[in-house]
Amino acid sequence: MLSDWRLQKDASIKNDFNNLHDVGHNGRIGNTVTVNGRIPGNFDVRAGERIRLRLINAANARIFGLEFEGHTAQVIAIDGHPVEPHAPANNRIVLGPAMRADILLDLRGQPGKRYRVVDAFYRHREYKLLDLAYSDAAQLRDLADAKPIRLPANPLSEPDLENAERHDIMLGGGMMGGMISAIMDGQRTNMRTLMHNGLLWSINGVAAKGHILDPFLTLKRNQSCRLTLINDTAWHHPMHLHGHVFRVIARNGQPTRRSEWQDTVMMDPRERVEIAFVADNPGDWMFHCHILEHQSGGMFGLIRVI
Repeated sequence: MLSDWRLQKDASIKNDFNNLHDVGHNGRIGNTVTVNGRIPGNFDVRAGERIRLRLINAANARIFGLEFEGHTAQVIAIDGHPVEPHAPANNRIVLGPAMRADILLDLRGQPGKRYRVVDAFYRHREYKLLDLAYSDAAQLRDLADAKPIRLPANPLSEPDLENAERHDIMLGGGMMGGMISAIMDGQRTNMRTLMHNGLLWSINGVAAKGHILDPFLTLKRNQSCRLTLINDTAWHHPMHLHGHVFRVIARNGQPTRRSEWQDTVMMDPRERVEIAFVADNPGDWMFHCHILEHQSGGMFGLIRVI
């Protein structure tokens, strides 16, 4: 369980929540990172072990980009859904808030040595998360011929891509985003008024406020859907859909290699991502950025399935 905290010198939590700087930029990034609720030190391992880790990003806003020095992690599941085992791009596990990944780590290091696990997501802010600390014990077994483990697929409804209903969803706002107005409480509102209400983000031109919302999209039950998410902002957004999982089928017009099942998809600045799913769960479902300052600043809405 990965998380972070913004602490003062006496280790108390700094009480500066929901300030507009955090809301309009990359959220409330802490200055202290924990693993399973503790400041990490060593992770004790033995040469020849194979371990399975489920990594969960429980942070408010921090995006983790984990690199395992001297090791190649194999991703076997994302958000709890099995994928074809593969090494991640650039050998880096990227997890936005709410995202999860199951990985296999074959421990091929040398007994008695230490190997860093580094969080290198933010430019010029790389730091050591912890050390893989190998015991002096002899290698447990030879992993030269070890094969990746492929998990059985979850039973999910496959979307009909050819006959799917299509919709575009535009994400706007934030600093350097160019948003000059948005709809708040049903009225077109200027940026000064939006900021006075703590709102700096929008979905389809609406800066959401409060807890009772009209849906911005209504889908028929059991209808296949293809949604094109357009990040018209200068910031990353891990977009999360409640009540459903979806296949990530394209990025910037290029089909994805594995069409992973996910419930949270990381979007880079100015990126277009296409997702597909079957709307088989009736109800009102929140769709929002899981950087919580972005959500509280207006980037959330409801998708209704009837």
